Amino acid sequence: VQLQASGGGLVQAGDSLRLSCTPSERTFSKNYMGWFRQAPGTEREFVAAIRWNGGHTYYADSVKGRFTISRDLAKNTMYLQMNSLKPEDTAVYYCAANRGILSTVRDDSAYGYWGQGTQVTVSS
Repeated sequence: VQLQASGGGLVQAGDSLRLSCTPSERTFSKNYMGWFRQAPGTEREFVAAIRWNGGHTYYADSVKGRFTISRDLAKNTMYLQMNSLKPEDTAVYYCAANRGILSTVRDDSAYGYWGQGTQVTVSS
């Protein structure tokens, strides 16, 4: 199973973008899905996650109030709506999926499936 991420781009500070992530197999069962990001020279960091059944959401403090994670069950797709973008949001954004029990949604090692990454660049 591959996760197909899309929606990145080059925007100005204050603008919005929406990222999408869809598993290549519609029958792929998942427990949690999430977004992580990695800027040049930094470690990959947690952005947001959602429990697929139930829809409970989790956010990094740095994006809380600006980003919204959601999923469309009919389309089997996860989204990340990013508003009020800042230059420090510039990074490659990766979507990830987990099929088991998570001790913490913020630990990238707990996710077994990853997308190819989509670049988000925010100019000042």
